[in-house]
Amino acid sequence: MASNSGDPPKEGYLGEKTEKIHPRKESDNSDVSRTEVEHRLSKENILDEEYKQRLEASAKLENPLGGLTPEQLAQRGEEFCSKHGLTDEVDIRAFRLGAMIAGNMNKYDAVDELTDREREVLDREITHKWSNPKMLYAVIVICSLCAAVQGMDETVVNGAQGFYKKQFGIDDTNSQRNSWLLGLVNAAPYIGCALAGCWLTEPMNKVFGRRGTVFVSCMISALACFWQAFTNTWWHMFIARFALGFGIGPKSATTPIFAAECSPPKLRGALVMQWQMWTAFGIMLGYVMDLAFFAVPDLSGIIGLNWRLMMGSALIPAVIVCAMVYFTPESPRWYLTKNRYGDAYKSICQLRFEKVQAARDLFYMDTLLQIERETMHIGQSRFKEFLTIRRNRNAMLASEIVMFMQQFCGVNAIAYYSTEIFIQGGFSTQSALAASLGFGIVNFLFALPAFYTIDTFGRRNLLLTTFPLMSLFLFFTGFSFWIPEGTTAHVACIALGIYLYGMVYSPGEGPVPFTYSAEAYPLYIRPIGMSLATATTWLFNSVISLTWPSLTLAWTNQGAFSWYAAWNIVGFFLVLFFVPETKEKTLEELDAVFSVPLRRFMRYGLAQFFYFWGHYVFRRDMEPPKVPHATDEVEYTEHQFSQEKTNDATARV
Repeated sequence: MASNSGDPPKEGYLGEKTEKIHPRKESDNSDVSRTEVEHRLSKENILDEEYKQRLEASAKLENPLGGLTPEQLAQRGEEFCSKHGLTDEVDIRAFRLGAMIAGNMNKYDAVDELTDREREVLDREITHKWSNPKMLYAVIVICSLCAAVQGMDETVVNGAQGFYKKQFGIDDTNSQRNSWLLGLVNAAPYIGCALAGCWLTEPMNKVFGRRGTVFVSCMISALACFWQAFTNTWWHMFIARFALGFGIGPKSATTPIFAAECSPPKLRGALVMQWQMWTAFGIMLGYVMDLAFFAVPDLSGIIGLNWRLMMGSALIPAVIVCAMVYFTPESPRWYLTKNRYGDAYKSICQLRFEKVQAARDLFYMDTLLQIERETMHIGQSRFKEFLTIRRNRNAMLASEIVMFMQQFCGVNAIAYYSTEIFIQGGFSTQSALAASLGFGIVNFLFALPAFYTIDTFGRRNLLLTTFPLMSLFLFFTGFSFWIPEGTTAHVACIALGIYLYGMVYSPGEGPVPFTYSAEAYPLYIRPIGMSLATATTWLFNSVISLTWPSLTLAWTNQGAFSWYAAWNIVGFFLVLFFVPETKEKTLEELDAVFSVPLRRFMRYGLAQFFYFWGHYVFRRDMEPPKVPHATDEVEYTEHQFSQEKTNDATARV
């Protein structure tokens, strides 16, 4: 923002000392001068004071310890120990050195006091990023088992509904009433999630912590699964499944946060995305249970033993989680929010190889958290800040888009009703169950590449690539129902379309939403943000579960699949215009990413769209559009902070 003759000094835009504009009583031009200044301020869209503070916070978060000498950093590390009661000499040394490394962008070569072992471990953080303590992977195993619980809860009903709908008298496929009742029973857990379960996340996290919330929610899930196996009417099944939502909601909101808060930045995307990978495993396992119990005969006095075993089998991984979760450490970030610094240090020491690593990460976490507390006005209504603060509002919009599209991409219509879809396509019941298992296997196997792709290609690029492909394969599947029935092509093309769809869903819209939502929000509103995100996904999950039987009855399979194929096209443009990249940004350093005005980001999305066609399709030599950044909007003064430099993801803690 250049300063022209007659303009006020540029220092005044961000609060430095400036020449004050006083109306001169003796000058006829004083009002004109004031008008000119006000016009220029309006014309150049000067940011209001609160937004300027947030931009300053973004710059601080980019390097909150920048400008401090090694001696000052070492002193701060020792003061941290003194303030929080860490008196052991080994710990004081760890924080002294850790603060020096954190303040020097993770460059440790100049720190002479490090041992050879400490240097080796610090070096391996970059050269062998998968080398981490067993306890960190234990946390990820717990989170993965939670996801498996979720997946089984979703798909055991796929095979069971073919049996219990007959027993409950809601099996007339030509009846609108029965179609809606079947959809209502299937949607019950997700209605419970959206209306109540997800909103229990924040109070449960406050009271029980991350581990406690996981324990309580898995216990609820286990009891509800047991309950489902003993129902005898559709409304009784609805109540039991509605109660299941009180377990699914807090678990699905808390688990990605738990994994994200324990993971190093370089691994965060890959480790957090295990939620989706192991959800896919649970989905596959649910299909296995459906097929395994298909032929179980009724025993004396027990009608429908096969579907009861299917529904009850989902409690097994939930019980395993309850037995194991308290053997893992609590999230160190959660301890920091409770001012339990000693516990936070003990926890992170279990998640890192050396105390220097643990001290560095904890010191840096606390520094970032203090900045958030200073600049985010935690005393105000946090719900109000979702809409009144641009950084939060944009994060919410992006998170809501990916969560909404995770459902309206159509995947759960297949996950919950694939057996019915295959039967309508000409399969026998057992063959349809086997074909559903095939979809589960494809869904799981193609989730594995996301370990690599999510932090290599990024969240945004994965979505922009997979949405058009998902749309294509859904159109293909729907149109395959027009192939004459009784032919091999009819059956083969339906299965092929569904499997191809699963292949592109699993590494894209499968893992991205929960990973993205877990990292998009600032720490102080992250539990509320994840509650909203999971409430959104489960609300629209329930819409799909509820409406699919009636949708196929009214529009046929061709129309139903085409409906969701069209939504994938909508999803592509929503991501293009409103969802920024978050790859390898530390959790608290995303303020500048989400503080960009939507209009600027939409212009970037449009430019990126034309760049793709011009450069990759028509092979023109074009410069890629510059990714917008909040700190690009103003020219900062040397006394505040410099314009943002290129982020080195490997140098962040």
